[in-house]
Amino acid sequence: MTHPTPIRAAEQVVAIEAARAYVADIGVIDLTNAGTLAGHLMAAETLLMQIAAAFEEPTERGDR
Repeated sequence: MTHPTPIRAAEQVVAIEAARAYVADIGVIDLTNAGTLAGHLMAAETLLMQIAAAFEEPTERGDR
């Protein structure tokens, strides 16, 4: 693994903090409401994809 540039490190922190803030803001979930559960799962998936993208190794061309 290469050392992240300051910009990549900042992207990583932003992605992790966005996920942390989302989870902290959820509160009590009505487990009988399938729509709410699906919404939280989709949001979590999006946040996890953003975290994974922030930690991907750059390609040889330098893009991500």
